[in-house]
Amino acid sequence: MLMDAAGYRESLRAYHPRVFVNGQRVGNVADEPLLAPGINAVGITYDLAHDEAHRPIMTAVQASSGKTVNRMLHVDGSSSDLLAKLEAVRLVCKISGCAQRYLTHDAFGGILQATARADANHGTDYGQRFLAYLHDAQDRDLTIGVAMTDAKGDRSKRPGAQANRDAYVHIKERRKDGIVIRGTKAIVTGAPYMHEFLVMPCRTHAPGDEDFALCCAVPCDAEGVTIVARPAGRPGDPAAKFSAKYGQSTGAVMFDDVFVPWDRVFMAGETEEAGYLTTSYASHHRHSCIGARAGFGDLLIGAGALMIEANGLDADRHSHIREQMVELITITESFFACGVAASVYCQKDVSGVAMPDAVFSNIGKLLLATKIYDMHRIAHYVSGGLIVALPGPDEDHNPETAGSLAAVLTGRPDVPYEQRAEVARFIEDLTVSKEAGWYSVISLHGGGSPEAMKREIWRNYPVMEKVELVENLLDRGVLADGSRVSKQPGRCCVTGCEVPERMTTQEAAE
Repeated sequence: MLMDAAGYRESLRAYHPRVFVNGQRVGNVADEPLLAPGINAVGITYDLAHDEAHRPIMTAVQASSGKTVNRMLHVDGSSSDLLAKLEAVRLVCKISGCAQRYLTHDAFGGILQATARADANHGTDYGQRFLAYLHDAQDRDLTIGVAMTDAKGDRSKRPGAQANRDAYVHIKERRKDGIVIRGTKAIVTGAPYMHEFLVMPCRTHAPGDEDFALCCAVPCDAEGVTIVARPAGRPGDPAAKFSAKYGQSTGAVMFDDVFVPWDRVFMAGETEEAGYLTTSYASHHRHSCIGARAGFGDLLIGAGALMIEANGLDADRHSHIREQMVELITITESFFACGVAASVYCQKDVSGVAMPDAVFSNIGKLLLATKIYDMHRIAHYVSGGLIVALPGPDEDHNPETAGSLAAVLTGRPDVPYEQRAEVARFIEDLTVSKEAGWYSVISLHGGGSPEAMKREIWRNYPVMEKVELVENLLDRGVLADGSRVSKQPGRCCVTGCEVPERMTTQEAAE
């Protein structure tokens, strides 16, 4: 069943999570104004799946069930799937800023890969458990929060050495019918308006950390679950031309002796495979983040062009403006190109999951993480100081000042003051406001810190092939051990190049 946005909002009424926002208990998540922009943003992923023009990339056929599912819940099996996912994420984020739900997609791929490894290494049946859960979530078209980032406590110490073990979610008790978990996940995207949570490890674990090597599914309103969240966006703020409509809540999710039956447990003590889950999820998610921030770049490019026009300038005639816009376009499309390369050079593992190339995924994410501030700077440059100096929207209706302000703050005569002011406030909302700072931080740290990406690039890049190249040119022998496959341009991808197929409207409907 593919829900639409209205159905998603209505589905939230069937759950009764314990949620606090701004220190107050939320009675009904679906009707809470402080959460409305977040629910609106997630709703985009539902409605676009019914849009005839976008259905080919917003839905997919799940190979393991043969059913058509929302792309945000699909598990990629080919480079074409990865390219479609990348485009789908860009689409939903250039409308909503951050549609949040793609984290579910990324977790599904990582868990399916990790459970296949655990089953092969330990004779467990985690894979079948998770596949049953996956199909059920797809059938119900759920939105599932990724509860990954632990509170962590003293970061110089491993989980088991923390003074307070609840700094990491862990298994407190193993029972015949399931496990009991405790601890806190400090950053969960969209926490208040999720249907369920996937509890996942956030770091590699060593022997002795078995209680922390945990993956399981928990309903948002399970007994013992408490969600402490921030508002989504800037609801009710007339100056918030974007984030009053679309935004994102994040929340700390506390698990206080929460019981999880075994059929919802997908890892419980397998430290090596839990570490693999962390890194595989990271590659999937960083690949998705590339699409998300490209969508944000689309917003800045469009708003910048409108502001240039409203200011009476012309990028064709004013080279300094054109150069800045070209830089913004170059930044956006450069990291998106890394996402395309990661899709094309994917590898399919024994689980059937197509893993985006780790090097290109991490380079793309590193670029967007560090270039987000340049993207803001360029938007400020081409827009001018009006985006922070413009009086508040209440003055637009003040009979004593509105006329005078409109007369002197109009740029081009054919662009009314109201339109210029609206675009200025839109750019302010995206690049200068509290929400803009939040977008910068999630771009920098979302999916892992830049240092984590640098480690993955170095770990996966075939440096020894370059050494071999130079050694051969110098007639000094070969040092490469041959353990890594080159992913360099000019060589075919591992799975064989695939040309993405565009379905017709009739094929998509069928």
